[in-house]
This record gives sequence, C-alpha cells and structure tokens, in this order.
Amino acid sequence: MTADRRPQRGLGAGAGLKPEHYRDILEGEPRVGWFEVHAENYMGAGNGAGGPPHVFLERIRAHYPLSVHGVGLSIGSADGLAPGHLARLAAVVARYQPLLVSEHLAWSTHAGVFLNDLLPLPYTDATLALVVRHVDQVQTALGRSILIENPSTYFRFETEQMTETAFLRELARRSGCGLLLDVNNVFVSAVNHGFDPLDYLADFPLESVGEIHLAGHAAIEMAGGEALLIDTHDRPVADPVWELFQALVARIGPRPTLIEWDAEIPTWPRLADEAERAARLLQEAREWTYRSSVLSHAVGEIPWGDGRASVRLVVGSSKQTET
Repeated sequence: MTADRRPQRGLGAGAGLKPEHYRDILEGEPRVGWFEVHAENYMGAGNGAGGPPHVFLERIRAHYPLSVHGVGLSIGSADGLAPGHLARLAAVVARYQPLLVSEHLAWSTHAGVFLNDLLPLPYTDATLALVVRHVDQVQTALGRSILIENPSTYFRFETEQMTETAFLRELARRSGCGLLLDVNNVFVSAVNHGFDPLDYLADFPLESVGEIHLAGHAAIEMAGGEALLIDTHDRPVADPVWELFQALVARIGPRPTLIEWDAEIPTWPRLADEAERAARLLQEAREWTYRSSVLSHAVGEIPWGDGRASVRLVVGSSKQTET
C-alpha cells in the first residue's frame, strides 16, 4: 500500500499512559502534548463492551492526542503474523484513531509460543524481505502507515549482510513505513557493541523518522568487569541519552517525543518532569530550525557536518551554542 510518511511535527513531548496516572491526568489536565498506550493492554476479551481501562482511555482521548505502540505483533517472526493478534490490533486502532501507530523490529513468537521478549533479528536479505512483507500486511490491515522502532541489542549475528541503519533504510523504502527512533536504544546498543552513537545517527534514515522515544537503562557488570546496558524503562533518562536527543532534534527539528517508563512506575509529577525536559529541548530545536531557515533564505542553504554550521552540546545542560 502507499503510506503517508509525513511526520507529525506538532505533537511535542508526550508520556506513556499508565493506569497509576489515570486520575492525576483527568483531575489535573497536565500540559503534556500526548499519550501513548501499548496496544496489547486494550485487546482483552470484552474490549468492545468497555471495562475500566477503556473507560479511562476514552475520557483521556477526548482531551489529548493518542499514539498506539505494539509490543507483541512479532513482526519478524518466521512463522508469520498471528491473524488474531493483527485483527485485535486493527480493532484498537479503529476504535481510538491514534495519530501514530508503531511496532518493534523484533520477534517474540515461535511455533505458537509467545516468548514475552523482543528478540533481535539478523540483518540479512532474507530477513528484510520477510519484514517488508509483514509490514505491508499490517499496513494493509490497518489502512494506514506504521512506524518501526530500532531495537536495543546485546549480541550480533555472524550471518549479517548489512548494518542496522541500512536495514531500516531499505525497509522504509520498500514498505513505505516510517521509523520510530528510540534514542535510548541507540545508546544502549552503542555501548554494548562499542560503536559511536553519533555515527549511528549520522547514518540513520532521518527523513523517515516520525516519532522519537526516550527511556532509562540499567548497567550490569559482566565477567571481566565490563558493563552491559539493559533497556529497562524503569528510571529517568540518562544524561548521555539527553545529549544524543538534543543533537538529533537540532539536526532534524522537532518530532513527537515520548518518555517511556514501564517499570518501577514513578509518581505522575516525576514522569511529567521528564516530559517537560523533552518539551524544552524540542522548543529549542524549533527555534533553531526557524533561525536556520531565516539564515538559509538570506545566505543560501547551510549544510550540516561541514564545519559551517553545527551545534555544540554542553554535558548536563539543555543549552545549545551556535557556531
């Protein structure tokens, strides 16, 4: 199908919606741009009739834009997509009409067994063809484009034939999907595999980015004293991830940005503080983009990365210095 890949630029910073925060949101109507829900939390039996999760979501949906994020579609499964799961996802999307729909580049089912994890894929031509086929199947079922999220990874396959960024670029080109760029996943994978996260972002198909995720991660000590980072979503966003995010939006401009916090759920004010920090950086990027546009009209296009225009990041700060 032909997908609409135009990024939703006006949403700003949002937060993952958790039942613990339903009443805080409805009673306080906080100044957050939007909310994202996991599709699977609204797929249970009797969803069409309602139930407390749907009652609260309907009320919040009346005041805030919504995004639906899938965690169990297993879009990279060699067994194919589960028709029942895809039908339930389509029902959730049809009911709530979210502005954005996204899924993970991962697999989580095998031989009818759900493994309750987001497992990595080998970046090969065969895998690419499989995922393109599945993305097209999902987009056809939903009647709209989706975003595919880059994973956090902890090992690599010897059979890989391309980089992750090349895989995602070709996936977007062939399927017409957009991409969800999880900056925390970039940092986690970079540390675990020993590459520069800025190099990864420089090679990422940024023109296809329709949403950004930010989250916290944990470090565990391995044999030999080396640290392995785990994408845990159970704590604040780390400073190096904020710096990467700042560099990213300074380059591409604002995109809808979500704070993910899925375990050890904090109070609503603590989560709202993280969303507000993201909102401030998005506003700075919006102002920088405007100034760059004015300058480009005055003196011609100012390309990035050639030394004529850049952003210097200050560790632990939200400030940008134009050079």
